[in-house]
Amino acid sequence: MSMENGRDSFPFPYKPYDIQEQFMTALYSALDQGKVGIFESPTGTGKSLSLICGALSWLVDHEEKKRQEAAALLQEGEASLSTSAALSSSSSSASAEPDWITDFVQKKAERDLVSKLKVEELKRKKREERMEMIRNNINLKYASKRKSCEEDEAFKLLHLSKEEQTATPGDQEDEELIVAEYESDDESKSKSEDEDDEELVEEHVTKIYYCSRTHSQLAQFVHEVQKSPFSTNISLVTLGSRQNLCVNEEVRRLGSIQHINDRCMEMQKNKHGEKKQHHEEGAKRKRGQPKSVCPFNKALALQQMRDEVLGTVQDIEQLLKLGKETKACPYYSTRLAVPPAQLVVLPYQMVLHEATRRAAGVQLKGQVVIIDEAHNLSDTLSCIHSTELSGAQLCRAQSQLTQYADRYKNRLKAKNLMYIKQILFVIEGLIRVLGGECLQLPNKTFGLLNDNLGISHWTEMYTINNFLFKAQIDNINLFKVLQRYFEKSMISRKLGGFVEKYAGSGVTLHTHSSSNKENRRTGGLNRYLQPPDASSFNTDGRVVLQKQGTLSESSVKFLLLNPAVHFAQVLKECRAVIIAGGTMQPVSDFKQELLFSAGVKEERITEFSCGHVIPPENILPLVLCAGPSGQELDFTFQNRDSPQMMDETGRILSNICNVVPGGVVCFFPSYEYSRRIVSHWEASGALTRLGNKKKIFQEPKKANQVEQVLNEFSRCIQRSAVDSSGGVTGAILFSVVGGKMSEGINFSDDLGRCVVIVGMPYPNIKSPELQEKMSYLDKHLPHSHGKNPGQALVENLCMKAVNQSIGRAIRHRGDYSSIVLCDRRYARPATLSKLPAWIKNRTNTYSSFGPAFAAVVFHKDK
Repeated sequence: MSMENGRDSFPFPYKPYDIQEQFMTALYSALDQGKVGIFESPTGTGKSLSLICGALSWLVDHEEKKRQEAAALLQEGEASLSTSAALSSSSSSASAEPDWITDFVQKKAERDLVSKLKVEELKRKKREERMEMIRNNINLKYASKRKSCEEDEAFKLLHLSKEEQTATPGDQEDEELIVAEYESDDESKSKSEDEDDEELVEEHVTKIYYCSRTHSQLAQFVHEVQKSPFSTNISLVTLGSRQNLCVNEEVRRLGSIQHINDRCMEMQKNKHGEKKQHHEEGAKRKRGQPKSVCPFNKALALQQMRDEVLGTVQDIEQLLKLGKETKACPYYSTRLAVPPAQLVVLPYQMVLHEATRRAAGVQLKGQVVIIDEAHNLSDTLSCIHSTELSGAQLCRAQSQLTQYADRYKNRLKAKNLMYIKQILFVIEGLIRVLGGECLQLPNKTFGLLNDNLGISHWTEMYTINNFLFKAQIDNINLFKVLQRYFEKSMISRKLGGFVEKYAGSGVTLHTHSSSNKENRRTGGLNRYLQPPDASSFNTDGRVVLQKQGTLSESSVKFLLLNPAVHFAQVLKECRAVIIAGGTMQPVSDFKQELLFSAGVKEERITEFSCGHVIPPENILPLVLCAGPSGQELDFTFQNRDSPQMMDETGRILSNICNVVPGGVVCFFPSYEYSRRIVSHWEASGALTRLGNKKKIFQEPKKANQVEQVLNEFSRCIQRSAVDSSGGVTGAILFSVVGGKMSEGINFSDDLGRCVVIVGMPYPNIKSPELQEKMSYLDKHLPHSHGKNPGQALVENLCMKAVNQSIGRAIRHRGDYSSIVLCDRRYARPATLSKLPAWIKNRTNTYSSFGPAFAAVVFHKDK
């Protein structure tokens, strides 16, 4: 079976649906031809398994094809060499010199090719043998012989570092807080470091990078791989942040991701510093306490864990368990496992953000990237590359950094003091631009002249160059001073340690902030102060100044307007990119904003969209234009707060709850509107009437309470199904479109027999950021269908959010649900066209409540 013809069948754990086979065939073809594919497959249609089996089938075939081509080339090259050798021996000795030279050059090229092919074949065989050995656990037996010795040594070191941290009183105890001698432009890069790491550098095999939005989605994908026919013969690695993968309890205890990263990097530096000191024979030892290193970062343990990771498909929970058992760091072990891995599972950030990609050892050249749950890809790219700093953070950083420099001015090297002064200069420029003013107090610390700016809320928008001029920091080399210095010196970590150590003993925290919890945090500073990494950002990005009543509440924010500028690099380097999601509509705007703007030609793009596996009668989507009393449903900003609209919404829900069994989920357009309408119902008695039929739950304010609310919601519905003698037939959940329960939550079966969307969740059109984005799109993208791109953006944001919310209900083939869209505006053809095809084709519009209610009554008896 040749690859050109694709595959007739795909390995699958059970008989696939027809749409799954179509999906895999289209995916295989897209990967083989190096396309950018947009794949839409509704939730509940087995999208993950289709991605796994289609993509891994292609990978297996691709590797086999490469192997066959290399073998044929090698055979051909060897045959050619032997033929030319025979010809040259039989040729006349009186050959002219040019022929002799030509012959020599030709033979050398052939010899080089054959030699290269032999080396590659040898490498491939070694890789395969190593993987086979790993899977048979041969090398693990060898590694375990030294395991107990490693454990003893590691934990002796850990206890030693603990004891010595309390020793050495006096000025030497601050040694860990002093910024080390700094040389810019990598002047201080040591050769020994490179030599140590050289043996760990490994060639990257052809692989598939699969990324999704959350760690729970990634874990779900890994579990699907474990159930697939490829689970025993594919090497899979799951990557994550230090916060997710660290097993050193002392570091984990630090809590914030910034502190964990800084501490880990410091331990790495200490480790390399130890090696360097060890190699310098006869060098004078520095006085002071030994610096602690991580006991989980030992070369042998890392190699052992790497092999186990490659040998068995494991999710993050299993990696953490393995790391604790083998006393090895999962964060670094998984990075070592990336080059030989065939499937790498990782969060969005590690693929879409270049610096994070580089740090994780992710190489995209010639590889395949699959981006799942990509309906919000454009927003995700913008968020990853946008950042915000509050006035309170700036004031803390300025105050603490000044005190730090003053305390250690006699111990810091001149170059460090110079860089710290330049950072202070930038921070003070940012404080001034927010309307604050700095002054030097008698005790040599800095303070604010007046935190109360005496202004109402307002926003200013600047291009990057204009902002640098306004803040008067255009004369600072931001790349060298900020980005490099922050990375290399770990000043953020040192400053954090300094503040924690001396808070309450002379070092003042910034007291103007209203938030005590935020008072110690300066972690966001180095992220914001890292300069834009492309000159095009002056047009593709904006700096937003938001001034509130006080400086502490004001903020400065970098806003990325053109996400394609970052996505272009991914599209350019990869062999193929697959963008997949349950709902990708509207595709035309997605292509325009992210693909065409990134330089992708139409012929490289392929699209696939399939219907749902459920029978047509299992779903009842309807647009409701009027309520039970005949009130027209028009939830525009001007009308939605009227008592009549709120009362009518209560009557609609009351009627639905009277006939629909199990769970009803009602989505409101915003948290504020949800609060107002529920308060109105409490006052009018409508909430009590609803509560007589369904127990009422509301989306919690805190993300960590979501699971608890869902569990209670689920238990209530299960109890009602068994015993409804009290009159309660289930539960109703009030949620918000775009909120914590509109994405990634399954309201399958009885949890969501009816989903109600109240109004249309348009974004705040008065938001300066949205206005700037609309203006940017109007200027840079072509107009289509009589609408400007800015207007289309607002409608698309609204309908994408609606599509995500209504997709919560149907989760598998046997599921059924009603979907009620309460607003006459949903009946507009342009709006209906933005619904997923499998819902749009079954949607009916009702101008009066009676027939719509009759349809719901009929459907609930499914």
